[in-house]
Amino acid sequence: MHVLASLNVYSVLVVLFLTCGVVMATKENDQIIKESNCETKMGLPCVLEAFTSIFNTGSISNKCCGELVVLGKVCHSALVKKTLENPVFKDLNPATIIAKSI
Repeated sequence: MHVLASLNVYSVLVVLFLTCGVVMATKENDQIIKESNCETKMGLPCVLEAFTSIFNTGSISNKCCGELVVLGKVCHSALVKKTLENPVFKDLNPATIIAKSI
């Protein structure tokens, strides 16, 4: 029971974070991605593999996991949030995607 309560609190915090950050998200994520050269830190095959595992289903290989670690948490988070801003993904649950991306 205690674990469920913790999960519910975590879910609420994620939703609050997402809703509070939506207004600043676009400019902030764009700036982070540009300043950190995020788009150049992973090869295209690994980008596609990571994208599929987060936004669809699948797993990520050890090679691509290594590239994702080099990408870093800041870039990874900004790229996931930037992708969620795209209207193509409007039907996805942001909390679910954020949880999968972790």
